[in-house]
Amino acid sequence: MIPAPVRYARAADVHDALVLLAEPDARPLAGGQSLLPVMKLRIVRPSLVVDISRLDLRGVHIHNGELHLGALTTWDDLLRVEELRRPALSAITECAAAIGDLQVRNRGTVGGSIVHADPASDIPAVLLALRAAVKLRSPNGDRVIPLANFLVGPFTTALGAQELVTGIVLPIPEQGSGSAYVSLEHPASGFAVAGAAVLVGPSEERVIALTGLTGTAFVLPEGVDPARALESTEIFGDRFASTAYRRRLAVVLVERALERAARRAEEDR
Repeated sequence: MIPAPVRYARAADVHDALVLLAEPDARPLAGGQSLLPVMKLRIVRPSLVVDISRLDLRGVHIHNGELHLGALTTWDDLLRVEELRRPALSAITECAAAIGDLQVRNRGTVGGSIVHADPASDIPAVLLALRAAVKLRSPNGDRVIPLANFLVGPFTTALGAQELVTGIVLPIPEQGSGSAYVSLEHPASGFAVAGAAVLVGPSEERVIALTGLTGTAFVLPEGVDPARALESTEIFGDRFASTAYRRRLAVVLVERALERAARRAEEDR
């Protein structure tokens, strides 16, 4: 389909973007891999598209024991960062390498994926397992919110009016940690039928996050057997994968991710 008529403006900087986003129904445009498809279907009909693709919100760096990802960092950028090859952060590049195709990885952004909040998106599970938080900016100032609180439901977040995601921050796991992301992709869409992200610490503590099963990615309760925890989780099903299939698939993916993350943690000790 053809998108409804829409006005376009390119933001010169973050302040300019926030001013432009004050218009009712204005939407930011980063890589366009999430926004443009729903505009073509006329599910979303913004009055103004604010192009933020040239803002200085791209890049990866480590500061004071924290990893900072700029909101406009692309999946391809993540694959080229040396710091992300350490065992504790391997889940990030593992996830990025499996997203879309070459064109999507070159244009799609981490921030755009988080804001779109697709229930089958890969990166939210990885960032939840790594205890990430989202950095936001509005005319009222900056705030940081845990990703678990930012993801409210299917395609719904805690993003406020006239607010922009500027980045993602997460603590660098301590020495002797390992992470992994394992998923089964839908053969047509490429989105996760189910995905499991795991962080294993030096004392065998672990964080397990899942995607593709419910309205949003989520973290399993600590110290609870994954299979038992998933028995009481309300998991959706469809014509491609039933609820029972997804539940069993999730258990298998968690087992594989745990094994891979534990092996990486051992290599880092």
